[in-house]
Amino acid sequence: MIWFLEGPSSQRDVVQGARAALPPEIIVYASHSQNRPEITAVADIALVEPKDSSTRAKWVLNEAEMRGVKIVLACKGIGDFEALRRQYHQAGIDLVTGLTNVNHLAINSKAYFTQQCQAAGLAVIPGIEIDSAESLQVAYDQIRSNSESLICIKPVTGIYGAGFWIFDENSDPFRCFAFPDSRRVTFTVYRDIYAQSKNIEPQLIMPYFPGDEVSTDIVLINGKAINWVGRRKKGLYQEFEVDGAAVELAIAAAEHFKLDGIVSVQTKDSADGKPHLLEINLRYSGGIAYTALSGINLAGVFSCSRLNLPLPQNHWKPGVRIKPITSAVIP
Repeated sequence: MIWFLEGPSSQRDVVQGARAALPPEIIVYASHSQNRPEITAVADIALVEPKDSSTRAKWVLNEAEMRGVKIVLACKGIGDFEALRRQYHQAGIDLVTGLTNVNHLAINSKAYFTQQCQAAGLAVIPGIEIDSAESLQVAYDQIRSNSESLICIKPVTGIYGAGFWIFDENSDPFRCFAFPDSRRVTFTVYRDIYAQSKNIEPQLIMPYFPGDEVSTDIVLINGKAINWVGRRKKGLYQEFEVDGAAVELAIAAAEHFKLDGIVSVQTKDSADGKPHLLEINLRYSGGIAYTALSGINLAGVFSCSRLNLPLPQNHWKPGVRIKPITSAVIP
């Protein structure tokens, strides 16, 4: 039996991919802390998680042990689960958090991740962590003196691109309020508003690379990649790839940190087309569902590999281009 805990927006699709690949006698669990039947109904058994994150890991352990669950995939509150890893192991449960080394939990910090990649010789977009308007100004001036490219900023921790902005001095100062999805703001507007915040949070400022962004979902077992699919984002469309420089860099980074489970790695191409690491997420991506259209069922590969079952047949389809759309489901 395998259990998929609350995860990103693609949890429904991951559970469906696992169910499609596993024999019918293997029970698939899914759970969420909210009433989300459109997600949990695609599993064999649905559960409701506690909303209190401090008790969630212990509750999952007790439920999994009682129900005979062998694999638990956690995407949120990883630190709480890692604190109980020994107890999960003693109960015969394979706890999957994205990590094999709890010390690497710090890669959720984009600043730490950047430093570690630089130390390892992995191509990464250089960034400077700031925590005040003064340090922001110093870092901005430093980057401008060394680069003619645009400059961008994002929170040290976070997902879904929240808090990401590009400093564009040709942008109308009010544009960031009128068209926030443009992600463009003048530096002085950002700096002045940042200085007025009563809850200053650390940010990472860096050169903005204009090339393609590639998101690579990777299935790993104990630090070794066994299957992957990259999604190259081309405006409204995405294209799949399983080789090339961006995918190779993503795999190298995931294996360097000895990750485990299903993780996602983002890279961005520089103006000359060379990929550089942006970040690693210790969970599957929100867009992993699209990768099934490439002929590779990553959720199925993950599930079967953890349960020591034959892996699902992959049928790679080269040249596929997709456009995500929103569809309604009956919960």
